[in-house]
Amino acid sequence: IYYSFSDAISDKIRELFKIDKNSGEIRTDRELDFEDIQSYDLEIEARDQGWPPLSGHCRVELEVLDVND
Repeated sequence: IYYSFSDAISDKIRELFKIDKNSGEIRTDRELDFEDIQSYDLEIEARDQGWPPLSGHCRVELEVLDVND
């Protein structure tokens, strides 16, 4: 199974987060600023290698905490 962001995810979000295609682990790729955006909704797709390939989708909600306050 391979994991990726859904096509509905904007390029701006793709610059902030990276997803490991083999494990599905999501990591930040840049610093997040609570004052800019407090939460993110990510659409994730899991696709197998069958023919035809089957896929499933889920939504991941990420909440940014303001550690300075």
